[in-house]
Amino acid sequence: MIGRFHLSLVAVIVAVLSGCASLPPGSDYSKTTSSALAHPAQTRLGRQFQNAAREHNGNSGFRIIPVGADGFLTRMQMIKAAERTLDLQYFIFRGDETGQLLTDAVLHAADRGVRVRVLVDDGETVAGDDQITALGAHPSIELRIFNPFAYRGHVELFRAIEFMFNASRLDYRMHNKLLVVDNAIVLIGGRNIGDQYFQIDPASQFADDDVFAAGPITQQLSTTFDEYWNNALSIPAAALSGNKVSPAALNEHRKELHEHNQQLKADGIDYVKRVAAGEPFGGMISGRLPLIWAHAQVICDSPDKKKVESGAMVGRLMHRAVANATIAVQPELLMVTPYLIPGKEGMQLFKDLRQRKVRVRILTSSLESSTVSLAQAGYMHYRVPLLENGVELYEIRSLLGNTKGSGETTAISRFGNYSLHAKLFVFDRQRLFVGSMNFDQRSMHLNTELGLIIDSPALAQQVAARFEAMAQPANSYVLALRPNGAEDSQSLVWHTREDGKDVEYDTEPARSDWQRVKVNSLSLLPLDKEL
Repeated sequence: MIGRFHLSLVAVIVAVLSGCASLPPGSDYSKTTSSALAHPAQTRLGRQFQNAAREHNGNSGFRIIPVGADGFLTRMQMIKAAERTLDLQYFIFRGDETGQLLTDAVLHAADRGVRVRVLVDDGETVAGDDQITALGAHPSIELRIFNPFAYRGHVELFRAIEFMFNASRLDYRMHNKLLVVDNAIVLIGGRNIGDQYFQIDPASQFADDDVFAAGPITQQLSTTFDEYWNNALSIPAAALSGNKVSPAALNEHRKELHEHNQQLKADGIDYVKRVAAGEPFGGMISGRLPLIWAHAQVICDSPDKKKVESGAMVGRLMHRAVANATIAVQPELLMVTPYLIPGKEGMQLFKDLRQRKVRVRILTSSLESSTVSLAQAGYMHYRVPLLENGVELYEIRSLLGNTKGSGETTAISRFGNYSLHAKLFVFDRQRLFVGSMNFDQRSMHLNTELGLIIDSPALAQQVAARFEAMAQPANSYVLALRPNGAEDSQSLVWHTREDGKDVEYDTEPARSDWQRVKVNSLSLLPLDKEL
């Protein structure tokens, strides 16, 4: 046992050293350049939405998908509808129930002759996620991994050792989420692939949003995919040690996926039947669930964002576009972000808005609903200064009093494991931002991000209505400051509503005393730049 551990440790050190010599691992591996389908009108969906965009003055059509299960069904149905090309780009692609079902759908698309490109990040992979790498043996599927670790296993200690030796590179992650079918329709937003993100896991539900889009915006988003796909940091999985998959292994994986689907049916969870029913995708394609046609702007970081920030190259920094839209707000800014670590720049932005009497309201994570202790610890420092500047803070509860606008059913909500994952800004209830960017230092400086700013009062007001539903005291803690008696001394209080009665807490609500102690201890560390 000890001998195997030492052998593994040596292997990791070798991998680390080789990774330092070739950054990232496999970067000397030759790969082919490819691009999105040049003529989407050759497909049924391409023709349909090319004509529809022409009828709507060249605008694009949008529909927000707030319900987690609908986000899963829409992905499955979009993949099923692909005729020529399928591009997937995700920060996380879990190997759980929904992840395997989506993997199976991708495999069937490739069997039909669809060219498939899958680009995934390597920062948050866990054991089981690598089930998707088996697809690389299919002649119509190519898998690339963004900025990979040299060590390809899932022992956390070994990954930590490599990170320690190579933090300047490995701390840089691709946080984008994108699904493009036939360069004609697209799904973009904050959801990763996994049961939590589709709000079907009783142990953990992440509330988020997708935007289904069609029209000219799709080609613009495909251009961003191509830029990432062909970047030097995107390494073919076949070039990485331990990721060479044989056709026999792919066939074995097919059997495993089939058995998995059959077991789900036996357990009474027939997702295949729900996918076959065709909704909500069929409604969006047919017009039963109408799209809202509007002008929109793609905002995206360059794949080499770190070099752009340092001035080493010219490129795009997404947070600047979001900041410009925010600065232009007049009466009201609504923000939904699970992680709120504004830094000096963000605090100055809020201060400037408040000096112009702009109402600023933010829905974020409470301690009890948070799943990332470090991020919550970083956020704690900003609450009092934000409230002193007149910013209104709402922290989502893990057990909702009302599920309207939450994206999940009452049955799943009763488990009390609700968390925020959405990233939404509403500007004067006239425009909105939706995408992958949190309002934290990691999204601004360490992760690449992707999103849309959509000029649509109708969509903006839809999101605003859901904000109002989730910010009500039955669903959130409304923060306030209370004088302590000493001069210039104030303490936080949390107002909420439980069992029909107004309640005030002067101790921060938490799942346990240990959770409170842990986060308070972490808050002493100077880690804002990493959060």
